[in-house]
Amino acid sequence: MEVRRISPFISVSPQLQVSDIGIAASQGFKTIINNRPDGEEDGQPTSDELKAAAEANGLNYIHIPVIPGKVTDKEVEAFSKALDNVKGPVLAFCRTGTRSSTLWALSVAPRLDADAILRTTAEAGYDLSALRPKIEARAAMMAANAPAAKKKDASGGAPSGKRHQVVIIGGGAGGISVASSMLRRQPGLDIVIVEPRDKHYYQPGWTLVGGGVFDRADTEKPMSSVIPDGVQWVRAAAAAFSPETNEVVLEDGERLGYQVLVVAPGLKLNWEGVEGLKETLGKNGVTSNYLFDLAPYTWELVQNLREGVALFTQPPMPIKCAGAPQKAMYLACDHWRRQGRLDHIEVAFHNAGGVLFGVPDYVPALMRYVDRYGINLRFNQNLKAIDGPAKKAWFTVTKEDGSTETVERSFDMIHVCPPQCAPDFIRESPLANEAGWVDVDPETLQHVKFGNIFSLGDAGSTPNAKTAAAVRKQAPVVAVNVLEVLSGRPPRAVYDGYGSCPLTVERGKIVLAEFGYGGKLLPTFPFLDGTKPSSLAWFLKEKMLPPIYWHAMLEGHEWLAGPTILPHRPTTHEAAPACGPDLPKAP
Repeated sequence: MEVRRISPFISVSPQLQVSDIGIAASQGFKTIINNRPDGEEDGQPTSDELKAAAEANGLNYIHIPVIPGKVTDKEVEAFSKALDNVKGPVLAFCRTGTRSSTLWALSVAPRLDADAILRTTAEAGYDLSALRPKIEARAAMMAANAPAAKKKDASGGAPSGKRHQVVIIGGGAGGISVASSMLRRQPGLDIVIVEPRDKHYYQPGWTLVGGGVFDRADTEKPMSSVIPDGVQWVRAAAAAFSPETNEVVLEDGERLGYQVLVVAPGLKLNWEGVEGLKETLGKNGVTSNYLFDLAPYTWELVQNLREGVALFTQPPMPIKCAGAPQKAMYLACDHWRRQGRLDHIEVAFHNAGGVLFGVPDYVPALMRYVDRYGINLRFNQNLKAIDGPAKKAWFTVTKEDGSTETVERSFDMIHVCPPQCAPDFIRESPLANEAGWVDVDPETLQHVKFGNIFSLGDAGSTPNAKTAAAVRKQAPVVAVNVLEVLSGRPPRAVYDGYGSCPLTVERGKIVLAEFGYGGKLLPTFPFLDGTKPSSLAWFLKEKMLPPIYWHAMLEGHEWLAGPTILPHRPTTHEAAPACGPDLPKAP
């Protein structure tokens, strides 16, 4: 629990977990104020759960939910009233603490000087300098009861006046990699990364954590350690986009101006998309390698299961790392086989799709392992609901004639891959296509409507496999094209749809699927036949890819990932050169 003291009466904090409430009580807090709406993020405890924990610990609990980017008079007045009427000390929280500190700053605006307010929040770790116009406007409104000032305060935030060359949404693989690639080409570039989390994860490693190969701690690093030198990190969440004014609205209402915007927030794991799933995750034999906290539980279940039924599920596409549900299954089966238990365990793969893998060249090798492990393939079956305590799951089965029925399955353990979609603030934005993804050209990764916006990674609309390997190839493309646009030229780097899925079919062997748009095979190493299981591919996955991720990809080194550059096309104001000039290459 990270508590930041604002005054003797109030402190703020990032998201509290149920287990943190007792700690807060032990530290002397008397009231908890929750400023997050329910369901804002995967794994977020509900207000009812937090309220119950607060009451159990003798604490007062108040819920004043604030939508990111929309701090209005109503919430400010409710917060101010709460501070006037409750017992203290008070601990207020939201996703990062920014909304809570913003509410405090605006609530005390009538009686404290703006400089004092901003100095206090800065000392607590929250730079609210862009909030000065709203603080001063609220102070004036309260002093003179001026309706005009009230209208200004409710506007959702005035422009900050600061416009950066590049603003990047997301500090995951895409955001960090593209920032590093740009800086290696043009040092000194003015770049801002907007990211609320304080941890960065090597997500491809979670399958091996769930298979007992990796330690979970090795897949996590502080976000501050991967932010490139010279890049400003704004620890906040993006809430909305205003492409007409070239601005991003943050959760506290602050606006960041940009010349070019790069959108790479990842996607949303929709645990609520399966009835009863969220309530039973991490217990009752229900697990998922798609969560950092649960991958070790997968390995625990695999080790402890000696007989019974093990189910593995895959939802409709698109999902990130489409091979991950199979990887978990193959590694589990291999362990049970080595322990002599596999004959006593019924294994089934419930796939909402109609094929084992989307690129046919890799299916024969996978089918040999399906047969070896005795896996029951159940296609066109989508997980609909789950009852953890009863150890039952229900699937919607689509028949050949298009009709559907619901079937019930019992289990002793079940590995779930959740339905997935773009984050809410993307789906509800002017950047999204009809399916909710950032609408970009599949080759240049430039937005189809807004020429100074690019997107890469899982949130983009490109029809490629959503993998870290895809991001490794996309980042240099975006880096080159952003620099072109900043120079007043059209994009000329192209992405071929490359993605890689190292399918761990047994401990020590991998089917290394590498392919691009249309399922075209794109092997990195001609001597390695990715359509067959290989111990060399396992060595690459286990020993080589993690350091390549941390020390090459995230640092802008484009080893075997350099972009294809089209010849430069002159604008009407340029003379055509004899040969297209080369952009600086990243080392």
